Amino acid sequence: MNTVNKLLNAYNEDIIFTPDKWTQERQFVAGMKKWIANILPSELLKRSLKECVSSLITLSEDGIFYDKFPDEISSPNYSDNWGVRANYIEINNRAIAQMVGDKCRRGLLSSIKILPAIPPSAKSWANCVILSQIFPNIYGDGYNKPAEEENSVYGIKLNGGYSQNIIDYDIKDKILPTEQFRAFNDLANFHGIKTGFRTVISADQIKVVQPDLTDITFDWNNQEHFELFINEHVKLINSGFEAIFIDSAKHIGGYDMINYTGVGALPTYEQMQYIIHEIRSRSGNTHLSFVGEKSTGDFERYKNLGLNTGTGFINPDDFNSVKSEAISYKYSLEYSPGVEVSNDNDEGGRTYEERLNRINNSLFAYEYPSDKLASFMQMEDLFPLRYDTNTHHLMMSNPTYSTDGGMESHWENLFTKEDGREYNKKVGELFVHSMNL
Repeated sequence: MNTVNKLLNAYNEDIIFTPDKWTQERQFVAGMKKWIANILPSELLKRSLKECVSSLITLSEDGIFYDKFPDEISSPNYSDNWGVRANYIEINNRAIAQMVGDKCRRGLLSSIKILPAIPPSAKSWANCVILSQIFPNIYGDGYNKPAEEENSVYGIKLNGGYSQNIIDYDIKDKILPTEQFRAFNDLANFHGIKTGFRTVISADQIKVVQPDLTDITFDWNNQEHFELFINEHVKLINSGFEAIFIDSAKHIGGYDMINYTGVGALPTYEQMQYIIHEIRSRSGNTHLSFVGEKSTGDFERYKNLGLNTGTGFINPDDFNSVKSEAISYKYSLEYSPGVEVSNDNDEGGRTYEERLNRINNSLFAYEYPSDKLASFMQMEDLFPLRYDTNTHHLMMSNPTYSTDGGMESHWENLFTKEDGREYNKKVGELFVHSMNL
């Protein structure tokens, strides 16, 4: 049984599908590409898993309606170096998890439910969803906390499984955590999207779980820790992820440390080269994309490290600046910098018009479509957050915005209302125009 059907069975859902009228009424179409837009995220998050899978099947690019989810799913194929030109869209899967009372859970299930509203890959480049959290966070994993209390996703535990915020451990006897990831990845690939996750490399932001003992701080000079880091990431790649976003990547090997804001030692340049090589080698995947935060300005340094792209210092507000950079890197097939619509440190305040302009520039500023630079977006760039929070705040804390202690109220109040719907429609229209270039 494939993992999607296994997940459906775990939630006592049947595995026979019929076309989803709700989806058909809301779909945006660009050639054979289909997705949902002009929506509020809560409308998708309130749907059942069965309705979500039915929605994805209804949006099938090949025009075939599958009454059962297919057993064989392939990731969109854009060659081994697809990551150089991709659009990366980071989804804070913890923020959209089920908040019930003080508990936070099932963030991966919510991420599955949001997939129909993510535009599929275009003719000339891939779209890739990056999940913000995979591993347990150090403080308060599995719980929401008041908005002013820190509960950062930048502090993680290794050797302790996966986050209680993300994996549904209530059904682990029916479907393993790695199989839950595989189900997410198969559904994303079916929808024409690649997937990845964020990781951290600052030693003091990583704890190593010791069974029956106190957690200890990660040490890059400890060979057991070093191997643990590699193998934990290989396991995730083997569950279907194809990209890893590396926090603080610019500073690997002690580079530009005056601007380093992480906590603790970083791997040496040679250690990170080895890590990236080994993740590719041990997983048997030559087509992985490694993305570095702010890894730009020294082309050879990052290319030789094994990265494919990184968030850049290109002016995303100026169409001609982006186009000029795209032309400059048109022959760079292994590594090129990317355009930031926004990043994980975004503290809000940007108007809808400014965000739309940045998306426009990231999708259209080039001479030929094959020249397009990579781009980086956050969940807020597709689904605007409520006005008193922002992307960075939700990475650093984990509040519930529920007014009645329930998850549906949280989803309704996490995002803006009808103005957010109109904005999402305009984002959808931009992607429609880019799809067949």
